[in-house]
Amino acid sequence: MRCPACGHLADKVVDSRVAKDGLITRRRRVCEDCDRRYTTYERIEIELPYIIKKDGRREAFDRAKITSGLKRACEKRPISMEQIDHVASDVERALAERGEKEVASREIGATVMLKLKDLDEVAYVRFASVYRAFRDVSEFMEELEQLIQRRRKRVRRGPKRHPQRPSSARR
Repeated sequence: MRCPACGHLADKVVDSRVAKDGLITRRRRVCEDCDRRYTTYERIEIELPYIIKKDGRREAFDRAKITSGLKRACEKRPISMEQIDHVASDVERALAERGEKEVASREIGATVMLKLKDLDEVAYVRFASVYRAFRDVSEFMEELEQLIQRRRKRVRRGPKRHPQRPSSARR
């Protein structure tokens, strides 16, 4: 690994930790020449399919495009970067597990929408408005009506109940 400060190639790993659901290894390194410390991240390289765009073009999967779209949809919402990264990782993992050579971009968009629907309804509507390219307000309103009906069903069922912890465990 080349030192970012002096460019020397020899370094020593002083600490390694697993990060992000075991998918990434974080390593603290020290340059043997200038003693500068720096951090590197290792990620398993997964063979991902090519993406078939709406116009028929094919391009390599780009996680940054997923993350960028999620960031725009989640702007000014109570959603952390960790949650956005988790959704992007889920989409990437789902694509890798399919084992296909090519996947249509609309399938990726649909997967992202499903994840967003559970995460945040406003972010879901924002993403859907761009992804589905609603032709008019009535299509947009139909989507909102479905969300409202879904929410009403959840309210009728009541909130999710979590088992009570023993009083000794509360603090």
